[in-house]
Amino acid sequence: MIEFLHRPWPWWVAGPLIGLFVPLLLIIGNRLFGVSANLRHLCAATLPSPTEYLRYDWKARGGWNLAFAAGIVLGGFLAGFVFANPDPIAIATSTQADLSALGIVDFEGLVPADLFAADALFSLRGWIVLGLGGFLVGFGAAWAGGCTSGHGIAGLGDLQLPSLLAIGSFFVGGIAATHLLLPLLF
Repeated sequence: MIEFLHRPWPWWVAGPLIGLFVPLLLIIGNRLFGVSANLRHLCAATLPSPTEYLRYDWKARGGWNLAFAAGIVLGGFLAGFVFANPDPIAIATSTQADLSALGIVDFEGLVPADLFAADALFSLRGWIVLGLGGFLVGFGAAWAGGCTSGHGIAGLGDLQLPSLLAIGSFFVGGIAATHLLLPLLF
């Protein structure tokens, strides 16, 4: 069993498990799913506010979602440190060539050291990528009414047109960032 946990799960196991969240949420009567809503739940729990946006019963609406986010953190820790996959990350040769053209050449760890080492993070480029990128991701999730997991899993599973439009916008934004912004920054 331990050997099984040291390897990546195949798509035909992980995909259906993720897909089963939609009917489970519909059965229990909760149609909201995602990670970005947790910031709102945390703010409502810790910073009572006179604004209507943060004045609601966060335990009833977001308690299970906070537990889900805590499970993501715990699962990431277990996967990264306890059941760490000894194999190098599988990156397509064409992707490595494209990244090498941008100056990203270290593919040994979980993430490229060229981007995530301390000297890279505390450079001007690192602040732009993390600061501006983080702001834009947060702003986009708030503006779209949810994040990729919420729209992509629960919203599309519930056949919501706004989720289809949001997912399309996420893809267009990702393609534009990959082909237009990354070459400018690197």
